[in-house]
Amino acid sequence: MTGDDHKQFLDTARTLSEALPYMRRFADATFVIKYGGHAMGDDELARSFARDIVLMKQVGINPVVVHGGGPQIGAMLERLKIQSSFIDGLRVTDKATVEIVEMVLSGSINKQVVTAINGAGGTAIGLSGKDGRLIEARKLKRRSRDPDSNIEKLLDLGFVGEPARINPGLLHRLQSADVIPVIAPIGVDRNGATFNINADTAAGAIAAALNAGKLIMLTDVPGVLDGAGDLVSEMTATQASAMIADGTIHGGMIPKIETCLTAVGDGVGRAHILDGRIPHVLLLETFTEAGVGTVIDPA
Repeated sequence: MTGDDHKQFLDTARTLSEALPYMRRFADATFVIKYGGHAMGDDELARSFARDIVLMKQVGINPVVVHGGGPQIGAMLERLKIQSSFIDGLRVTDKATVEIVEMVLSGSINKQVVTAINGAGGTAIGLSGKDGRLIEARKLKRRSRDPDSNIEKLLDLGFVGEPARINPGLLHRLQSADVIPVIAPIGVDRNGATFNINADTAAGAIAAALNAGKLIMLTDVPGVLDGAGDLVSEMTATQASAMIADGTIHGGMIPKIETCLTAVGDGVGRAHILDGRIPHVLLLETFTEAGVGTVIDPA
């Protein structure tokens, strides 16, 4: 054995030793992980993600995966020559479009994630929010105010919804059977209509319904940055709200943080914003002392 080999084995042993207290702390805890962005589009990162999920399950954590798929939906709509429009970052979804959205999310993407987890040694089952009425949805309403007339009008986003109620019984049964749920963010209203739901929003609502120990959002940025561009490793809900109010948190990060704030306000233990482009980022956050990304505490 060379000196380099010996050092590598020692480093591995230290890492495992460091992880042990966290394995004990999180045994039987539920983690809801929103999976999307670059991590989903990169084959090696997808394999890394799947192995992380299986390891979490193996050490006693109950992971629940909620996935997005915006780029894949956009690509399919383009192939079918169906034009898309957006309002405040949300895709306006007519009846033809929502059928394609459901096909892509509940079909190809969902089964790719399930296959990756099963290939890594886990037992995953794919669901949409329509299965077991997991996500009961209502039409999302957005308002816009004309800057000249100051008249407010209601915007019609079509079949874009938000969670009205989460029915977690099916997820509890799957967890008891050591099955990893993989959920496409498609909901159904009381009349049976299908709605496209933002994956971040769906993940937050599911985390609250399960009283999850963690809500983990995988993104394409290192985490929340302060005014100087440095990573904020930990913040309270109050501090996060203040950073939104003063403009430090802006753009596409605002709805993610708002989802996190709603989740921790509804009983989720902590919320995390992690860079999904980092291999094994879930293990680094969960089982190491330093952690990565940004964590939001309820207080």
